[in-house]
Amino acid sequence: MKYKTSGIQGIFDRQETQHKLSSIGNPLEKVSSVIDFEIFRPLLELKLLNTNKKSNAGAKPYDVVLMFKILILQRYYGLGDSQIEYQILDRQSFKQFLGLESGDKVPDEKTVWAFREKLTRLGLVEDLFEQFNLYLENQSLIMNQGKMVDASFTVAPRQRNTREENQQIKDGRGDELWNDKPNKKKHKDIDARWTKKNKETFYGYKNHAKVDTKSKIIDTYKVTDASVHDSQPLDDLLTVNDYGQDFYADSAYTGEEQEKVIEKHGLKNLVNEKGYRNKPLTEEQKQNNKVKSKTRARVEHVFGFMEQSMHGLSLRSIGITRATGIIGLINLTYNLFRYEQIVRLGEFE
Repeated sequence: MKYKTSGIQGIFDRQETQHKLSSIGNPLEKVSSVIDFEIFRPLLELKLLNTNKKSNAGAKPYDVVLMFKILILQRYYGLGDSQIEYQILDRQSFKQFLGLESGDKVPDEKTVWAFREKLTRLGLVEDLFEQFNLYLENQSLIMNQGKMVDASFTVAPRQRNTREENQQIKDGRGDELWNDKPNKKKHKDIDARWTKKNKETFYGYKNHAKVDTKSKIIDTYKVTDASVHDSQPLDDLLTVNDYGQDFYADSAYTGEEQEKVIEKHGLKNLVNEKGYRNKPLTEEQKQNNKVKSKTRARVEHVFGFMEQSMHGLSLRSIGITRATGIIGLINLTYNLFRYEQIVRLGEFE
């Protein structure tokens, strides 16, 4: 029996491979076709490059847009720093997205880590998120006809602490621990928290997001530890731009304090009503909730995309500062790919 061999690679084989990837459906090619990542260059260079250097001595940094796109790759494919270098070297679609040729030097995991750390330390992730949202607003893709909010868990590495250490962390005195063991302390997360929901236990953080009802673009977000109630950061999520819009949320956002916040920001309250033991919902309230849920459920599509297409919501980092940076990158990555979807499907044409 003779089998088909791979043969010798011809001059046009690379082009044929690229064509096959495109025909199958390459999400990176799709997003690159509608987004010019150069829009991020001015802000990245302004914040990251030292223009006051008196000498050109020393190693030249990698291109800032290249590094930023590597972070987007990580968030879309759920890759850690130790994995990304190998995947760029191994995958043609990654090289094409980054504008690299075979044989080009690729940043190693320490370089990727250091770049993300700098972005996080400078608060640049939030700036990049806002810049892209301004770009979307200028294209009338944040419709500002209504807003919906929800929160999702982002799982962090579980800590192996004693019961006494956990209690001290819960009491807000975690910074007093392991001061005599600095190497151990830097691997301890004193910001993440445990919580339970629907009989399931979670450890880590929460991604609280306000989403445009029409476009399903994330408008604003807030990162907290997992124990914070979904409705607690509501005032931080709402802005003056929301005035007069419809506001949708599930029944976790009911209550006197939440109603005051919604009223303060001038939104029309369309939050799902909640029944109580001695005061169940009427049939009319149940029917109203069904109508509201048709819109409110769209926010779940956002977190569903993150879970399924972006390989889940999890962190490998320590502390809320890094968690905020990574979750911000997750939200920005979602908006980038959601924008490509809107353009490709012609949703607002």
